[in-house]
Amino acid sequence: MMIRPVQLSDAAAIRAIYQPYVTETAITFEVDVPTVQEFESRITKTLPQFPYLVAEVDGKVVGYAYASTYYARAAYDWTTELSIYVSKEARGQGIGSDLYTALEEELQARGYLRFLACIAVPNEASISMHEKRGYVQVAHFPKIGYKFNKWHDIVWMQKTIEGPVRKIK
Repeated sequence: MMIRPVQLSDAAAIRAIYQPYVTETAITFEVDVPTVQEFESRITKTLPQFPYLVAEVDGKVVGYAYASTYYARAAYDWTTELSIYVSKEARGQGIGSDLYTALEEELQARGYLRFLACIAVPNEASISMHEKRGYVQVAHFPKIGYKFNKWHDIVWMQKTIEGPVRKIK
């Protein structure tokens, strides 16, 4: 497996990974699968400030992870939200954990000290992965998202990195 920075040419593969999360699960609250062009736009908007990584196996993108703004206020400049998606075929092989490690290392190198994950529940696999990585639950919002004719809860998990507060690039 190789983890590398995303390229715009990865947008179609990323869309293919994301599609079943939208159409088959409440893991994401999006109800329409974004187009390849929308993924290209999202990549373009993310890269100036945050890392966006993909995992490849035998030249095929099998997962991706990126960071985004938690809240657009200067006081939150050291805080970021992390997202990760792994293809159905590649789950359970440690790819998600390796992607998260690479993403967290890159974020820490850039000066980020607070990592947040928003998780639709139930999702024991994601909660377990985050707990193993040192995340703790800091919030629970019941019945906040409506998808598939049903209300869904979310939890927020946070990992705190100790380090000097310095200007974020």
